[in-house]
Parts: sequence; structure tokens; C-alpha cells
Amino acid sequence: MLDLTQAYSGPFCTMHLADHGAEVIKVESLSGDQCRTWGPLKNGHSAYYAYINRNKRGIRLDLKTERGKEALRRLIANVDVVCENFRVGTFEKLGFSYEKLKEINPRIIYGSISGFGLDGPLAHRPCYDIVAQAMSGLMSVTGYPDQDCVKAGPSFGDNYSGTYLALGICMALYQRERTGEGQRLDVAMLDTLFSVMENFIISYTVAGLVPGRMGNIDPGIAPFDSFHAKDGAFVMGCGTDRFWADFCRIIGREDLIDQPAYRTNVDRCRNYLPELKRVIEDWSSQYTLDQLEEMIAGAGIPFGRILDVRQASELEQLRVRKMLWEVYDPAIGEVIRIPGSPIKMHGRGDEARSAAPSLGQDNRTVLREIAGYTDEEIDAMEAEHVI
Repeated sequence: MLDLTQAYSGPFCTMHLADHGAEVIKVESLSGDQCRTWGPLKNGHSAYYAYINRNKRGIRLDLKTERGKEALRRLIANVDVVCENFRVGTFEKLGFSYEKLKEINPRIIYGSISGFGLDGPLAHRPCYDIVAQAMSGLMSVTGYPDQDCVKAGPSFGDNYSGTYLALGICMALYQRERTGEGQRLDVAMLDTLFSVMENFIISYTVAGLVPGRMGNIDPGIAPFDSFHAKDGAFVMGCGTDRFWADFCRIIGREDLIDQPAYRTNVDRCRNYLPELKRVIEDWSSQYTLDQLEEMIAGAGIPFGRILDVRQASELEQLRVRKMLWEVYDPAIGEVIRIPGSPIKMHGRGDEARSAAPSLGQDNRTVLREIAGYTDEEIDAMEAEHVI
């Protein structure tokens, strides 16, 4: 696979595939991926870049030169997949339309991530995650009703788009095994976030309602919220009538189980604020998190402490699940811990095989082994600053 992506969404896509055995060749410009400058930096090098580019080989190539384009054509002829997240039209201007790629390699799978997709009135606009969050409706339902809209913390538009494209590539590879045909894949960050808005969209399209910000409350389940304890905060969700009845027994309020205002989930959603939340917090604020976890989680009701990043990173459950990988990064010069893969394949390795490549690290081996260049030709490309 040739990975011409940079920043986050595209490298996140190819990271998933590289983690599980795909040979991913990261193709960078002479100056490198923009996220090589993104923090946090350690010893002058980006841990951000190290995280999302592990398990890849790396070359650099000047695609503004004819020799650089020829090298890319020779690589395309010998790979299964090409991924890019240039602004729409950029790759075509360089001479690499899907039609051209099919001429080079009829079985090629060509995947793109963009802000708004390959068609439509906004197709050529640049986009970042915050733009997609704003225009998808996500920001309008994130935050509290008496405050401004806020962006969800991580870059979900990049995360989901990258994951969707990785899924699409797997689908296309499977389809190619059946038909022999390649595929053009088109994933847009705006489409992606619109698609993961859960019941917010159908609240409008089916019920005619325009949802707003509700803090940590779920619009379709109650109680489902954050609450205070003596020594911190926690979340809890009662998504079934059984959970609700069990919770009422825990807090000594069996009278609430069949009270008309709270008898069904629809009733509880309609009447949650302010009275039912007050009842729960009056009770929970008398106990510590340890006590609450024993009572609520002990009864089988979904419960979780609100952890900061340090606490989450040291959580025993995530340690057992190997969700932090240790890898020696030569650029940084030490072993670093980076998020691991959430896709667990039993019986397979669950660790980083290699660190992220330094800029142009694998120029010679990739061009020789995959594109068929001789050492003399590679020497000439180096002398001309094509690689």
C-alpha cells in the first residue's frame, strides 16, 4: 500500500492496516508530513507523528518533478492500494486521476479522504475536523444549554474518517478477490460525522425535533448522566427498566419504580430534570466513589468514574488490554508509550513491530525492491534531489 496521506485522518487509516500486517509505504514530500512538527515534541521530534505512523516504511519523493512522478507510477504498478488526503483535485493535477491509476494498475484500489467529498458544491473547500464538527451538527449538541457550542475533545472527524476508509479498503480488497476489479473509495469528514450522530438526526427527520445541547444527558435514556460523589464525579446509565428498578432499590426509593412520572424510560426522559436528577445527586453526594462503585457496578448497572488522561493511561483494565504499546523511537532516542490497537486478533501479536520511519528512511530499499530501480538510478535521483 502506498500512503500519500499526511496530518491525521489518512495516517490514522493506514495505521490500522499497518498494525495488522499490511505493508504500508509512507510517501512524503521532501519537507515531510506536516504532523512531524506537531506536539508533543520530545528531543525535537514529534510523538504525534511517532504514534500514527508506527509499523510503516517511509520514502520521500518530489512529485513536482517528472522523475518523481515516474517513480510514483512505477510504485503504483506494483501495489494493491493507494491512499491520499490531498485537497480535492490536487492529485489529479499531478497527473494521477483514478483513470490514470487504472491504466497503470487495473486492479488498483484508490482511497481518498477529504473534508466534503469528491462532488457537491463544497467539494473543493479545505477542511479541518473542527469545521466538519461544526457543519455536521455535532457541535450544536455538544456542551450545556446555557453555554456556547463546543468542539468534542478529540478530532472525531479524522478518527472516524480514517477508520471508515480502512474498512472500505478491506471491503474493496474482498470484492476484488471475487471480481478482479479495483475500486475508487471516497470518504468525506462531513459525511462521516453526520453518519455518527446517532438519534439526533432522526429526531429531526422522523420526529420533527431539532435537538440542542443537554450536557451529559442522553436524549433517549434516563437516568443517563454524570453525577457528583463526595470525592469526585462519575457517570451511570439505566438503559432498561430492570436497571432502573435495581437502582431505586439501591438508593432506598422503591416508591419511584412505579411512580407514573418515572414508570417507563419515556416517562423518565420527559421528567428527568430537575427533580429526578436532584434525587439522585442528593443520594450520591453522601458517598465516596469507592462506595458508589461497589453499590452501583456491584448491582450490574453501568458505572464509570470520570478519569483524567493520567488516570486513564494508568488504568489496570487498559494495561491488561495492552492499549499502551512501548516502542523504541530512534528519532526521539528513547522508548515511548503510544496508544495501541483496539482491534485484538487472538493468537496474533499485539505490539508495535517498528517505529515510525525517519524522513526518507527506506528510499533505497523501496525503490529497488518494489519499483525496480538500480542503485545507479537511485544515486542519480538523490543527486537531483528527487528523493
